[in-house]
Amino acid sequence: MIAKEILSKLTLMEKAALLSGKNEWESRDIPRLGIQSISFADGPHGVRRQEGAGDHLGLNASLPATCFPTAATVANSWDPSLGEEIGRALGEEAVAQKVDVLLGPGLNMKRSPLCGRNFEYFSEDPILAGKMAAAYVRGIQSKNIYACPKHFAVNSREYRRMAMNAVVDERTLREIYLTAFEIAVKEGGAKTIMSAYNEVNGEYANENKHLLVDILREEWGFDGLVVTDWGASNDHVEGVKCRSNVEMPNPGLDSARELIKAVEEGRITEEEIDLAVLPVIEAALYVKDNDHTKGFNKDEHHALARKAAVNSAVLLKNDNDILPLKPGTKVALRGPFVNKPRYQGSGSSQVNSTKVETIAEVIEEYDLEVLEDPRDADVVLFFFGLDEIAESEGGDRLSMDIPEYQVKELKNLAALNNNVVGVMSAGSAVKTPWLDDLKALLHGYLSGQAGATALLDIITGKRVPTGKLSESYPFSYTDCPIVNFAAQDKRNLQYREGPFIGYRYYDTVDVEVQFPFGFGLSYTTFEYSNLKVTDGGVSFTVTNTGKIDGAEIAQLYVGRKHSAVIRPRKELKGFSKVWLKAGESKEVSISFDDKTFRYFSTVSNKWEVEGGEYQIYVGGNVRDIALEGAVTKEGTITEVPYDIKSLARYRSGQIRNLHYDEFEKIYGKALPEEKVGPLDINDALCQMETAKSDLCRLVYKILKKKLDKSYEKGVPDLNIMFIYNMPFRAICKMSGGMVSRSMVESIVTIVNGHFFRGIGGVIVGFFRNMSANKKYEKELYRK
Repeated sequence: MIAKEILSKLTLMEKAALLSGKNEWESRDIPRLGIQSISFADGPHGVRRQEGAGDHLGLNASLPATCFPTAATVANSWDPSLGEEIGRALGEEAVAQKVDVLLGPGLNMKRSPLCGRNFEYFSEDPILAGKMAAAYVRGIQSKNIYACPKHFAVNSREYRRMAMNAVVDERTLREIYLTAFEIAVKEGGAKTIMSAYNEVNGEYANENKHLLVDILREEWGFDGLVVTDWGASNDHVEGVKCRSNVEMPNPGLDSARELIKAVEEGRITEEEIDLAVLPVIEAALYVKDNDHTKGFNKDEHHALARKAAVNSAVLLKNDNDILPLKPGTKVALRGPFVNKPRYQGSGSSQVNSTKVETIAEVIEEYDLEVLEDPRDADVVLFFFGLDEIAESEGGDRLSMDIPEYQVKELKNLAALNNNVVGVMSAGSAVKTPWLDDLKALLHGYLSGQAGATALLDIITGKRVPTGKLSESYPFSYTDCPIVNFAAQDKRNLQYREGPFIGYRYYDTVDVEVQFPFGFGLSYTTFEYSNLKVTDGGVSFTVTNTGKIDGAEIAQLYVGRKHSAVIRPRKELKGFSKVWLKAGESKEVSISFDDKTFRYFSTVSNKWEVEGGEYQIYVGGNVRDIALEGAVTKEGTITEVPYDIKSLARYRSGQIRNLHYDEFEKIYGKALPEEKVGPLDINDALCQMETAKSDLCRLVYKILKKKLDKSYEKGVPDLNIMFIYNMPFRAICKMSGGMVSRSMVESIVTIVNGHFFRGIGGVIVGFFRNMSANKKYEKELYRK
């Protein structure tokens, strides 16, 4: 009631202003009515609250915070309770640093192993990603602040992410790309959602009524804040009509003037603006009385980071049980990450860690001898993986390879010593043609600031490995289902593979992979027995058949052999991490829920159940099924949207060479054509390569040269990477009010070869914009 009373006292000018940020990290305030600014900060795996002048790329200093393992890492724990514990710590640190909305977790699907931001995302599977995200959200929000799952939706690559259109059929959209968000909203209670940069089926995510109104608000019942990704707003009026609440970071007051003009012209009503403003007021009131005087216990949070890293590391190979190492083992340390660890990714999530452990420093705490010559060692510990440049917001990976210089070093070491144990750091899948040169491979992913002791705990047997992969490891990128329709020079990115991403493809068509989804070894062994299937779920017994205490991650998959709709062979529908003492047995139960048997019908436009028998699979990973059963479910609908016999490749899962006409059948309408003609405000700056203006082509060459140099150095230049992929429209959204939309349109006029007309528009527009901003500010903050 208080929020509605405040809303009734706002002027239209104040309402319009509230729907855009006032600076890089804060929403606008209205002091006369007690509406405070809402402060945002990046925080998928650690709070990045900048001090002084803010910038979304992390170029300026941020306050010290705990760097926890990234989402890609913690997903390997398959442990929502751990995710919730991390979430509580993140929330605690956010409150201590005066943060109201923590921008995370990230839960886009890992459609491609080359996405440069995969380290920030949980999984290629929406159930696992959704359950982990919901846990983080519950933990963060337990501290009376807002969590913000991102990026909604279908954001699966970084290159030209702000100037591309995800073309995806409705069923795949719902089942693969939205389900994780649905779980985060319904089970996690997320109070904020961040809209993505890209278009989804021809409409920008932030002004996509289907996404933001029909599904998010009306179907899922979300009543919180929708905030744009930084610079993601395109048409602000259309965004507000779709109940997007805060346009970030700081477009000045040009956007507010757009709204007022739209009201005057009848393109939007003040009632529609009220709907968008109300959640902003509610958020400001919700966090208003938070106590920011309390700090956080750095040592306790460091210990939690270590616990998370231990429980998330994955043992991928262990020939002759070389691990764990016995006390007194003579070891030689080699590899680029001995002294300088890779423990987090680059970009907006980069954390100024409270402390960072290194292997070289902490090895002395363990009962091992450090030798210099690998020929004299019992075991060589080789610390390697992806360099920083490979994994960053703003750019995608160029290949699945680890750097060649590391492979050469490994080959040389293997020639000197037969017992090389690899300890890998990387945020996504890599090729492993060098695997035979290793006796064991422990994958720590990006293990956070306490990764060194966590990994050595496992190596020496103080802790046991319990993690399992949350993504598949193909032998090469050419094995990936999307390889033939992931062209980066296209604006329209066709998701022709439909639901066959990751293991859904590899498992269905029996493509061999290096490591399957859900795979992970232990220092002990487990046995499954006594499967019971009821209408409500499954139960079975897991026994630790080894001599060491440990944990098994039991996985439930469901399939249907004779289906009238497109389906993978099996899909993850539940999981349970079970801790067992040596020789101990436990009965494990996994319940069915509303997502176990559903599919999205484009006939009824809602979730349905296909009647008939379903296969039940239980095991240690998608390829290691120990128990099988069946259950019969009554159908809710019989009509299907297509004749599956006419979709030969979709029916078999052999979609790598799928022709566009078969995709068009499930897409349900004509596929969009590539845009031709002059550049417009929604094209990216990197597209100035084809500009009519000599000056703009020169600017492109300078940008490209700087970008190439950063790759050569191996250190990402985040500013250049962002600008290179940024569309012209974002200039007016990220310039602090210096540039208006009309000025951007004039800049594009210059790009298209009309210099004098364009420069005139820029100059006149600048003075008009500055004058209008001053006038608006004076009226807005009048006493």
